[in-house]
Amino acid sequence: MSKLADETFRDSIGTIDNEGKRKFIYPKKPSGKFYNYRKALSYVLLLILVANPFIKVNGNQFMMFNILERRFNIFGFPFWPQDFYLFVLFMIIGVVFVILFTVIFGRIFCGWICPQTIFLEMVFRRIEFWIEGDRGAQMRLAKQEWNAEKIRKKGLKWFVFFLISFGIANVFLAYLIGSDELIAMIEDGPAAHISTLIAMSIFTAVFYFVFVWFREQVCIIACPYGRLQGVLLDNKSINVAYDFVRGEKETGRAKFNKKEDRALTGKGDCIDCRQCVNVCPTGIDIRNGTQLECVNCTACIDECDTIMESVGLPKGLIRYASEDEIEKKAPFKFTTRMKGYTAVLSILIAMLIGLLFLRTDVEALILRLPGQLYQHKGENISNVFTYKIINKTNDDFDKLHFKLKDIKGELKVVGKQILQVPKQGMSSGTLFIEINKYLLESDKTKLKIEVYNGDKKIETTTTSFLSPRSFD
Repeated sequence: MSKLADETFRDSIGTIDNEGKRKFIYPKKPSGKFYNYRKALSYVLLLILVANPFIKVNGNQFMMFNILERRFNIFGFPFWPQDFYLFVLFMIIGVVFVILFTVIFGRIFCGWICPQTIFLEMVFRRIEFWIEGDRGAQMRLAKQEWNAEKIRKKGLKWFVFFLISFGIANVFLAYLIGSDELIAMIEDGPAAHISTLIAMSIFTAVFYFVFVWFREQVCIIACPYGRLQGVLLDNKSINVAYDFVRGEKETGRAKFNKKEDRALTGKGDCIDCRQCVNVCPTGIDIRNGTQLECVNCTACIDECDTIMESVGLPKGLIRYASEDEIEKKAPFKFTTRMKGYTAVLSILIAMLIGLLFLRTDVEALILRLPGQLYQHKGENISNVFTYKIINKTNDDFDKLHFKLKDIKGELKVVGKQILQVPKQGMSSGTLFIEINKYLLESDKTKLKIEVYNGDKKIETTTTSFLSPRSFD
């Protein structure tokens, strides 16, 4: 049987009723092989998510995105504004990886890795099942009048959801300002950090709103990733898919009757039990084909396999498969498009690795003071410069000084000649360079300046020295 010709289901999303109002989803509690795999992976990822800002590598927070101070730590590597190109490259690699993954495996990222899905399905909904019961009990409770039972269950659920939202907000803040700063603020008490408390309250309110009310609407409406499926997926992409060839056969799906032989009647293996719809967290019918609401959570696969086993039919009516595999029995093929994305991803990763190896722990920038020309001091020419030293390491530099390389001259720092730059800190100031005019070969001479901490050279930088075009 060919695909369903009626595609009116695409005219609206599964969480909106015929009157255009929000239709709340009460999914059945999932169970099965894939759900167990998802639980194990989800709790590992949750542990990583919570632990990341509290793990230190060489004194650096493992993951930090301090936007206010423009400091970022990725896998323990500190990135300053001068390293922003590396941060951007990290983000581009992430986007290309997700695109490649989607082209091959569909929206599996959403169902298995996305924090929104993990928190909603593996934390909030599991608590909801524990307090309010399964699908039927939740639907009855929603229609029930506000009596003592409903107030108790709803109140307990909302209170627990608030505590978890507050905890998520704290973890989120640890990523933004650093775990050490967060712990210090907690020790000081909320009264000493009113502005942070307000920010924390806003974060908590946002998370509470998302996981209590907005829920799957984030994936369906707010997240742009679902829309990307329309341009990324093709008939060769592997998705959570309904085998319509086997499920419909000649006469279509029908209710199960143990007294008949479905092979003789031409009925499909789908017994139209609608359990795949009831268990879906976004409220879609997977039998309608690939839809933007589908997050590839595999709940329908587990549920359908359970039903097929109970009625004595083969499993896999809903499974991971490409459209070509279902319709044409074509095996998976690594297409030219997939090879292209892989090549781009490989090039970007190679570039990132190369740039990381070239990246220095200390960055020195010495520039001529804008608007200042050279000065004559006897037979010497003097230029004034500004310097900036960025220490990306976890060691203090307390004996920092400069030396001219490959040319004789005098370098004087305004103030102390021996500088100090704290770990993860920066120092800036002014210096003068004087060079005999007969040693200058042009009006713009490139100078190499070495930066030392004690006797150890830690960086070499270049600058331009301005002088007259000719000397009499």
